[in-house]
Amino acid sequence: MLKAVASTCLQSRFHVATTAFYPYLRHASESNSPLLRVLDSLKGPNYSNRRGPYFFRRFFCSDSSEDSAESGAEARRVETDGEDADSKSTAAIVPTVFKPEDCLTVLALPLPHRPLFPGFYMPIYVKDPKLLAALVESRKRQAPFAGAFLVKDEPGTDPAIVSPSDAEKNIYELKGKELLGRLHEVGTLAQITSIQGDQVVLIGHRRIRITELVDEDPLTVKIDHLKEKPYDRDDDVMKATSFEVISTLKDVLKTSSLWRDHVQTYTQHIGDFNYPRLADFGAAISGANKFQCQEVLDELDVYKRLKLSLELLKKELEISKIQEAIAKAIEEKISGEQRRYLLNEQLKAIKKELGLETDDKTALSAKFRERLEPKKDKCPPHVLQVIEEELTKLQLLEASSSEFNVTRNYLDWLTALPWGIYSDENFDILRAQEILDEDHYGLTDVKERILEFIAVGKLRGTSQGKIICLSGPPGVGKTSIGRSIARALNRKFYRFSVGGLSDVAEIKGHRRTYIGAMPGKMVQCLKNVGTANPLVLIDEIDKLGRGHAGDPASAMLELLDPEQNANFLDHYLDVPIDLSKVLFVCTANVVDTIPNPLLDRMEIISIAGYITDEKMHIARGYLEKHTREACGIKPEEVEVTDAALLYLIENYCREAGVRNLQKQIEKIYRKIALKLVRRRAQNNPPATEVEDGQSVELTAESHGILTETSTGEGAQDGAVSVEPSNIEKASETSVEETKSLDPTTDLIEKSPDQAATTEVILESDESKSNEIETVDKVLVDTNNLMDFVGKPVFHAERIYEQTPVGVVMGLAWTAMGGSTLYIETTLVEQGEGKGALHVTGQLGDVMKESSQIAHTLARAILLEKDPANPFFANSKLHLHVPAGATPKDGPSAGCTMITSLLSLAMNKPVQKDLAMTGEVTLTGKILPIGGVKEKTIAARRSEVKTIIFPSANRRDFDELADNVKEGLEVHFVDDYSQVYDLAFSYDEKREE
Repeated sequence: MLKAVASTCLQSRFHVATTAFYPYLRHASESNSPLLRVLDSLKGPNYSNRRGPYFFRRFFCSDSSEDSAESGAEARRVETDGEDADSKSTAAIVPTVFKPEDCLTVLALPLPHRPLFPGFYMPIYVKDPKLLAALVESRKRQAPFAGAFLVKDEPGTDPAIVSPSDAEKNIYELKGKELLGRLHEVGTLAQITSIQGDQVVLIGHRRIRITELVDEDPLTVKIDHLKEKPYDRDDDVMKATSFEVISTLKDVLKTSSLWRDHVQTYTQHIGDFNYPRLADFGAAISGANKFQCQEVLDELDVYKRLKLSLELLKKELEISKIQEAIAKAIEEKISGEQRRYLLNEQLKAIKKELGLETDDKTALSAKFRERLEPKKDKCPPHVLQVIEEELTKLQLLEASSSEFNVTRNYLDWLTALPWGIYSDENFDILRAQEILDEDHYGLTDVKERILEFIAVGKLRGTSQGKIICLSGPPGVGKTSIGRSIARALNRKFYRFSVGGLSDVAEIKGHRRTYIGAMPGKMVQCLKNVGTANPLVLIDEIDKLGRGHAGDPASAMLELLDPEQNANFLDHYLDVPIDLSKVLFVCTANVVDTIPNPLLDRMEIISIAGYITDEKMHIARGYLEKHTREACGIKPEEVEVTDAALLYLIENYCREAGVRNLQKQIEKIYRKIALKLVRRRAQNNPPATEVEDGQSVELTAESHGILTETSTGEGAQDGAVSVEPSNIEKASETSVEETKSLDPTTDLIEKSPDQAATTEVILESDESKSNEIETVDKVLVDTNNLMDFVGKPVFHAERIYEQTPVGVVMGLAWTAMGGSTLYIETTLVEQGEGKGALHVTGQLGDVMKESSQIAHTLARAILLEKDPANPFFANSKLHLHVPAGATPKDGPSAGCTMITSLLSLAMNKPVQKDLAMTGEVTLTGKILPIGGVKEKTIAARRSEVKTIIFPSANRRDFDELADNVKEGLEVHFVDDYSQVYDLAFSYDEKREE
């Protein structure tokens, strides 16, 4: 929207011009124009008192109509009345002999933002020195007129992206024809009213059009003066349009006093408010963009110009309404909030005076004291002292201070902890045993340790906290046994995982000086469970991280040390907490990655993998039952044979745990559920009425009888078909109306009455119906197991039925349980002095060293057994440990490697169904190994009959369950000579 702009100098010069123009303006104001009379109603009651020189100084508009001659005469009168007006001023139209219509060649002034409409002021800045000098010279020559033309946007640019300052800068760089090409043809003849520095104030007179280029620097053009096309002043459409413009102007002017001043000044100075001027005024005060305003300026048809102006005013009115609605909504919101605030403050003051309510600080203190009261007698004295100090501090702080919030949160944590509150423990051994057996099968070591803990507590009358670490492969029940232990002991259960934890503050808490500080996990645990003797399960303790925020493993030392956790100090609370009654249960897959100081504070209980028999019991007693209930399947609707379950365990779920076994069983039952739903949908079609000559199909749901369809394709998806003779036998004792059955279609043909009688009797005789009814049951056995779980994942680990020369079976331990592996040795080449050994199979450094020890010791043994055999001295050997993609390391393959090398050197295979494990020294001593149970399970799975273990592992083997040791011949050795005798001193005839 264009606003009236005038400088201080300009305002000071208006008085001279207004004196000369008063007669003309009085003539204009006394005009009988209906448009002016309508607009006079918009001026307000005080308008008559403000019709002084002030408005002439503020906003001056010239006449752009046919009355220009009269305007020129008035200007000449001003010149004769005061000759010094030209020397002093530039505020009004400069007295000149030039008439606007006499200007045929003018300087072209580019307007970057909006076009100039006749009757309106516009200040512009001229940066071109030549153009500015030409304007000053033109004004001195008493020809103060120039052409103002709107500049077009640069081709290929988005006006929404280019800033106005960049657009102006680009315009100032244009010269000559290039500038002429960027100007709109239609512009406004403007009078230069003031030049101050590089600022030029223009006032529009009339429309002009560029016809020819005269000079390029500064840009001078020839122009034609444009007049409106003839129009009928008395045309009804024209009048209606003009009145709508006036009505819209009236609505727009109500929203802004600034626009109201515009119309008052414009009507005072412009004279008669005719149709063209009305359209120009509407477009000039609107907030339309420059192209829409230029479209109004280009239009010479008065009616079309009025319509364009009306559109712009309507848009402006809608924007004004939206603005008013937004302002009103914000004002109501602010006033409502202020009113609510004042009322709340008054209410608080009234309640405080009446003693009905205390202030926030007093209420908070009362809340904290009330929370602490039940446990005040059990709370340690040093904690009570800190709480009292903080409560006193809280009363002295302002509620708006940051320290107030810190103190409030600190008191909230201090008073929420269960100081001296313990849950009643269960010391009933039998009940605890029942609970543990109900949730888990096996895990004898863990259950025995928990029962020992309960027994000690029963004898002492109280229990102490312990730190137990359960280590074993994934899926063996380490985490779930923790919840069962808590239930058996009647303790609260809390679990948090420390896998990947790298911030000490998660364990020890943050300092209260930090923003958003919180206590550590143990303090959060005590607040959540509400007792001081919960069972805390610390999961994945072997996967603790270490980062820039400290070493959490070192922070766990204080937490898990029985001698230190009685006075555990959290950084946030900063008061000692007694954790000596807490039972800590940690879980880990491997204990090798746990730091030794932390491992020393824990009691390790190893949980080995489950053997096939244990997995069968777990699947039958726990997994299958829970999965069947979760899928909504009844026990009589499905049967999974033992053979199928055994095949599933051995070929799909060979890992140590049962997590994958649970996934496979869930997969089977999901497919069974889908099969049952499809079968019921196919076997229970909607009942059909029986008509003469038509057949009826009895469904299993309505009559308890399953029949084949008339197409003869039989029951689908395992549905049971009942022979017609059975239907006759079921119905002949109840109704005589059943005449005959067609044996070719298995359908009953009868009249509607007979069919209804048959249905009633079949439903009433429940005993007969129960005898005939056949339940749909899905059978899962080894023949169709692949339809449910796909092809087997694992294949037999045993590659050789009888190991050939140079191949020996070893036993290995992995995080997933035990497994068998083969050590293979073959001859590469022979030659004098070519004795060497090459190893492959992704072996680690320890295993590579074991192969070198084995090679050295094998040469010594062969030299002792057969001095004339130079095999190792003259043979280049290759030792490989499949599978090649699996990394392997560890010392327990030493005796297996020696046996493989000796088998190749003596060209003699080892005893059939033999597996061995053990570390060997250079002198032939067999050292103990780990993972005895896992390796024994792996040997049983591969149908190995004879196992060689180090003598030091006899105790580990004796602790195994009888079902694990059953059917195995185990030899315990101290020296490799014993292994040699077991592997090679066998009766070949007996083997054959």
